[in-house]
Amino acid sequence: MQHEKVLILDFGGQYNQLIARRVREHNVYCEVKSYKTPVEEIRAMDLKGIIFTGGPKSVYLEDSPKADKEIFNLGVPILGICYGAQFLVYGLGGEIGAADKDSAAEFGRTDCNFDTKSLLFKGLKKKSVVWMSHNDYIKKLPDGFRSSAHSEKCPFGAIENPERKFYGTQFHPEVNHTEQGFDMLGNFLFKVCGCKGDWTMESYAETATRELREKIGGGKALLALSGGVDSSVACKLLANAIGGRLTCIFVDHGLMRKNEGDEVEAAFADSGVNFVRVNAGERFLKKLKGVSEPEKKRKIIGEEFIRVFEEEAKKIGKVDFLVQGTIYPDVIESGLGDAAVIKSHHNVGGLPSYVDFKEIVEPLRLLFKDEVRALGTALGLDEKLVWRQPFPGPGLAIRIIGDITEDKVKILQDADAIFRAEIAAAKLDRDINQYFAVLTDMRSVGVMGDGRTYDYTLALRGVSTTDFMTADFSRIPYDVLEKVSNRIVNEVGNINRVVYDITSKPPATIEWE
Repeated sequence: MQHEKVLILDFGGQYNQLIARRVREHNVYCEVKSYKTPVEEIRAMDLKGIIFTGGPKSVYLEDSPKADKEIFNLGVPILGICYGAQFLVYGLGGEIGAADKDSAAEFGRTDCNFDTKSLLFKGLKKKSVVWMSHNDYIKKLPDGFRSSAHSEKCPFGAIENPERKFYGTQFHPEVNHTEQGFDMLGNFLFKVCGCKGDWTMESYAETATRELREKIGGGKALLALSGGVDSSVACKLLANAIGGRLTCIFVDHGLMRKNEGDEVEAAFADSGVNFVRVNAGERFLKKLKGVSEPEKKRKIIGEEFIRVFEEEAKKIGKVDFLVQGTIYPDVIESGLGDAAVIKSHHNVGGLPSYVDFKEIVEPLRLLFKDEVRALGTALGLDEKLVWRQPFPGPGLAIRIIGDITEDKVKILQDADAIFRAEIAAAKLDRDINQYFAVLTDMRSVGVMGDGRTYDYTLALRGVSTTDFMTADFSRIPYDVLEKVSNRIVNEVGNINRVVYDITSKPPATIEWE
């Protein structure tokens, strides 16, 4: 089945992945690609629509990101958002000017008036709050365009050329602060682009299973199984596609959560797949000795993972494919186009230059975390695995700030186990999307009994999110935090202070490293 497809053309804005999430929430498939993507490649994608994202630059500057103007001649509907709207205007012969704070510049919640005769705003309230964030403004519209929304400072809050199916908003419809933004995107997808919304996890499961069967053919595959939701769903998908020709290798790098290695082995013991556990903790710790820089940790762990798989593959016999549970946020955060590399993921940016497999297969590469869970449910995967707490591939290596030792790993495992146990006891484990402990490299003075201590500070982290691209810190009740803190300080050695991270993403990432 060929799904309808919308392209998100990335100009480097902070909300670009959120646009993709909102589109998929309408059951419309989309992909995010760089503005540098050649027009011929875009033409070949057989698109229902294109969305230009926001971006931090001024479109009239020489070094600002600009797509090939031939994109306007593809006959495909276009929605430009913020910078994307300005590029639409600029690329079609209009003018963009620099705003000053007293005229057209707007930031934050803004009242906006809409022309509900426009397809973009059809069926919506004529006035509501939108989220503005722009230093530049539309000075002159291209031929054939008109204004379809305005605010107090911005006469061109939204623009359109209905004949060519070109639309633009100076505000951000993808963020929750824009009250009717979700419906505006829906109007673009369904009323302008003519989408039907055929993107579901049930249909994806059928398509992905068929494609995996065709790709792997009669070959064998190895799956990097961590026991987390991503690799577990990938395992189920591959098992359906190729059955006994799949071998799942679980590398216990000694950086798992407390008792997790044994739990993973037990979970897959009777799964019907070939399961191999490799206890490689000593090997990984030796490679990581003295390393404190987080990107270097990720690179070392990524390469060592591959080397372990290569060694295990030789024991099994010829294996053509390495399968990984890479998901879309991993791909995006590892760098897309001109976007900054937030952090390289061990199964994306952390891969070594040479890999001894015919091909790396990533069946979840285009899915967000909530879509992966929905796919797991559609595949009939055990609920405990579907809702397992997310855990990064590098494990506790990136939850220990600074160098890694066996003693630090033990300290963090014990503290993290207490935190997770108390969250579950408070019945908050489904409300908080991710929660964990971080062993910092900061020591401070404390008092225990009648004596002075000088020990580590432990940080607790809990976030609420739907897509793991943006996240808000979770408001864990004080009595729960107090119980966690008391237990950790009294039951775990070398920790005398516990703090709670109340930073959202952005500006922070969910993990500390």
